[in-house]
Amino acid sequence: MKNKALLLGLVLLAATLAGCFTTTTINPNYSSANPELMFIGKEAPEAKPAEKLNLGSYCLSVSEKWKVDGKTPDGQTIWSKDSLRNAVPCR
Repeated sequence: MKNKALLLGLVLLAATLAGCFTTTTINPNYSSANPELMFIGKEAPEAKPAEKLNLGSYCLSVSEKWKVDGKTPDGQTIWSKDSLRNAVPCR
């Protein structure tokens, strides 16, 4: 019985070590459910010019700004978009 347990232990140890020494690399996949809000790359995407929306009794100025929000494990820049909204008089 001891021989079977020892053999099973050695087989499990060998399988564990074989798994640790494989050179298979999983490539990272960075994605977003909404790519309009997050971008990964060296340069920020071009920002749209501010737009003015007429909402009836008032207008809304909407502008967007990209900011650095960190780095991926492989050193790529993560950009996220901020949306700025201000109530402005309609003219």
